[in-house]
This record gives sequence, structure tokens and C-alpha cells, in this order.
Amino acid sequence: MQVFTSSLPDTLFEALSNKASELKVPKNKLIEKALMLYLEQLNKAAYIKSYRQMSEDTDVLQLAEEGMHAYYAQLNGLDQNETR
Repeated sequence: MQVFTSSLPDTLFEALSNKASELKVPKNKLIEKALMLYLEQLNKAAYIKSYRQMSEDTDVLQLAEEGMHAYYAQLNGLDQNETR
């Protein structure tokens, strides 16, 4: 495990100390959990941004539509084989 030293504004450190006492957990565990959640949110935001960009890309949309047409045709073919 790596050791990390940092400084926090007094008000934030006080809030951290109060919450850690209230939850009866060490401050470092509370920081670790908060940082993990924050990084997950950043990753989600990056995915959302990339999907929004792709939704505006006409080439990607055309490719997706072609794929859906092929998938639809495949499903229809399976339905017809089952009814025989």
C-alpha cells in the first residue's frame, strides 16, 4: 500500500473528522471510499460524453442502423425456421 500525504483546508478537515467520528471509521478509509466514488463518477461522465459524441456522428449511426437491420433479418430467419 502506498503512503499519501496531503493537506486539506481546515473546514474540510474538520468536516472529515466529524463524519469519521460519527461513522466510527478512520479518516483514511472515509477518504479512500470518497475518492473511489468520485473516480467512478468521472468515468461515468467520460462514457456519457463519448456516447453523446458518437450519437452525433452520422457514420456511427449509419453503422449501427446497418447492424440492426442485419440483426432484425437474422431474428426473422429464426422465427421462420421455428414455424416450419
